[in-house]
Amino acid sequence: MKAWQYLILSAISLVSTVTSGFIVDQSLPVADRRLTTMSSGPSTGMNDANHAGAEHPFCSLPGDPSLILTTNVDLGDKKMDIMKSISKAMSAHTGKPESYIAVSIVDKAAVIFGGSDEPTALACMYSIGAIAMESNGKITSDVTDLLEPFGVKEDRIYINFFDVPRANVGWSRRTFAG
Repeated sequence: MKAWQYLILSAISLVSTVTSGFIVDQSLPVADRRLTTMSSGPSTGMNDANHAGAEHPFCSLPGDPSLILTTNVDLGDKKMDIMKSISKAMSAHTGKPESYIAVSIVDKAAVIFGGSDEPTALACMYSIGAIAMESNGKITSDVTDLLEPFGVKEDRIYINFFDVPRANVGWSRRTFAG
């Protein structure tokens, strides 16, 4: 599977998951939270008295912003510098610690935009919260500034932003929901 196909399928899968009608009952102690549909009540299957106040340590963390970028240009020996700059920009504009941020770039990929193989880039950013019009615009601007020296024009970059539920982000053998 090509990188761009993976990005599209990931985005479709994520949107399906986010909009599938599931909620987490936030009134329950974290250890007792279960996904439920909006039409059904919570079904914890756990004794609230035994777990009152229990919270998985990851549940208080702000979560994982990540950005996956695919471009058809060769970033050469500047690729790592660009990744580090994007990481710093994401931290600055989301308010999340850089130690939580992940960036991946696939360059020299087979990508077309508008039927043309002129320099282009496609990206998806995923985050638990911190997805907002103002920060999205600033991140887009910073990524554009970093890619323009490689011939990628501002009107040939798409970045899709996804606010991901805590239960849908895994890290260190668990999800951020616990």
